[in-house]
Amino acid sequence: MNSTVKEVVFWLVILLSGVLLWSVVKNNGTGAKEREINFSQFLAEVDQGKIKDVTVYGPEVRGSYRDDKAGFHTTVPPNYTDMYKSLRDKGVNITVKDVSGGGWPSWLFQMLPLVVILGLWFFMIRHMQSGGNKAMSFGKSRARLLSMQQKKVTFKDVAGVDEAKEELHEIIEFLREAQKFQKLGGRIPKGVLLVGPPGTGKTLLARAVAGEANVPFFSISGSDFVEMFVGVGASRVRDLFEQGKKNAPCIIFIDEIDAVGRHRGAGLGGGHDEREQTLNQLLVEMDGFESNEGVILIAATNRPDVLDPALLRPGRFDRRVVVARPDVRGREEILRVHTRKIPINDDVDLSILARGTPGFCGADLANMVNEAALLAARQNRKTVLMFDFELAKDKVLMGAERKSMILTEEEKKNTAYHEGGHALVAAMVPHADPLHKVTIIPRGMALGLTMQLPIDDKHTYDRAYLESQLAIMMGGRVAEEIFLKTMTTGAGNDIERATEIARKMVCEWGMSQLGPLTFGKKEEQIFLGRELSQHRDYSEETAREIDAEVRRFIDTAYKTAFDVLDGHRDTLEQIAHALLEREVLDSHELQMIIAGQPLPARVEQPPADDSGSVQQVLRPEAARQPGLNTGERPSPA
Repeated sequence: MNSTVKEVVFWLVILLSGVLLWSVVKNNGTGAKEREINFSQFLAEVDQGKIKDVTVYGPEVRGSYRDDKAGFHTTVPPNYTDMYKSLRDKGVNITVKDVSGGGWPSWLFQMLPLVVILGLWFFMIRHMQSGGNKAMSFGKSRARLLSMQQKKVTFKDVAGVDEAKEELHEIIEFLREAQKFQKLGGRIPKGVLLVGPPGTGKTLLARAVAGEANVPFFSISGSDFVEMFVGVGASRVRDLFEQGKKNAPCIIFIDEIDAVGRHRGAGLGGGHDEREQTLNQLLVEMDGFESNEGVILIAATNRPDVLDPALLRPGRFDRRVVVARPDVRGREEILRVHTRKIPINDDVDLSILARGTPGFCGADLANMVNEAALLAARQNRKTVLMFDFELAKDKVLMGAERKSMILTEEEKKNTAYHEGGHALVAAMVPHADPLHKVTIIPRGMALGLTMQLPIDDKHTYDRAYLESQLAIMMGGRVAEEIFLKTMTTGAGNDIERATEIARKMVCEWGMSQLGPLTFGKKEEQIFLGRELSQHRDYSEETAREIDAEVRRFIDTAYKTAFDVLDGHRDTLEQIAHALLEREVLDSHELQMIIAGQPLPARVEQPPADDSGSVQQVLRPEAARQPGLNTGERPSPA
């Protein structure tokens, strides 16, 4: 039974005791049952000699009968004095009590309502304070202490971030064997900042630290410090570290610390901004006048650029651990972790799935595995097939199919030639990523998609790769002009992205004939953490030259796409017709069309159960050879 239930039971007992006491006082402590009679009946029973004794309380008379244990009570009219003569004549014992005094029962009866009101008020105050001594408990920390009975997450459940695991494993060793490091003059790090894109496993790493370390682990979100009342955030920071000191050695984990750790002086509230007060208190607690030996702070954020420099300095966050997107080996390990409890078929090759998902983070891979399991369950299969993983990968990459969307034959034809133009240019131009799939089934917000998957992860782009991307983006519009003799709005997003890449090649990356220069100064508001505008720091003549270079890149890409499609008209016709017939073409089928080979018949889907052989509808990615073209996670063309 927890403390809240005990408190409720306690006050219920007090309330029932008060009700019982009130009933006792009401009955004057006799506990006898009384019946109410009118005054005429009372006088008649006196004359008949039935009354044994009476007690007079002002206008009220209570008494008992000679032959009955039950009592009675009645009300006497004012100034009626003959009653006493009749009672004396019949030998009735008369007792008169002063109603102004009333004795202790009367006093309790009068004080009972006040006692009940004070008790209820005291109960509400105790409940709002949650057992604390601070007014209304607004300043009390909302940190949750991880219970030992909860399901533990250990480093065995974390994969693909070996460097981060090594850094955090050392923190656990510090807590377990502090003397081993202190005898050589070392000190325990006060803080560790986990930095990385969303979905890479920062919070999971913190939970793994809690599972590995046999020390108290407090968890709180950065937004829990922010309230509508001034000073509450700073009070909660103080209370959090007070709890940590009482339980030292311990670990405090703050998720999304950018909610309170943003750069000071950038908000609209100035120096009295509530966030700044909270941050100042956090800075003092981490490395202020008082020492916090044995209290290690672990924080996670995906926006380290907006954090205050004072928060990032050594002595507060001594270590900054980057949790990046996993490479191909890390993705395979993550897939093994997420498929441990899922029955997978023998045809599933996790290494092929890992190579076919470049740029995926841990959350993307977990979502893909879950989608594959759901797809297999809908088909009543006992195991998850490679076919299910391929469909799940397409759903995560391109979005869910919009089967309810009805397209006219003209729209389907336009989409088929548009996507066929993208696909053929991607297959023909050098330095492009290999094709993965082309579809004219509406997915997400697009009517069709041409998907490329790079061979491995790439962190920089060369000029040849970017120029090939521009040509692929122009392929859709060129195909519309050559084969449909028209232009559609379907190329709008392609043109927008191509213009953006071309302008960055000129203004940011120095890849144009203007030389290695950057043009335009970005104006960023640190508090918002995003680019608001771009200040022109160049002349009108330079602006015209920039526009000319951007147009030159776009015109070159347009000409490249036109030359490819004009020289392979028959191939594009075949791709468009195949798309209209099948709606989806994978990379193998596209290569067969380009090579002039007939397409084999397609089986719609595997059988509902996993018995017998299974012919793949969309065959999985083949093992890719290293040393070919590389790239990053693609965007739909």
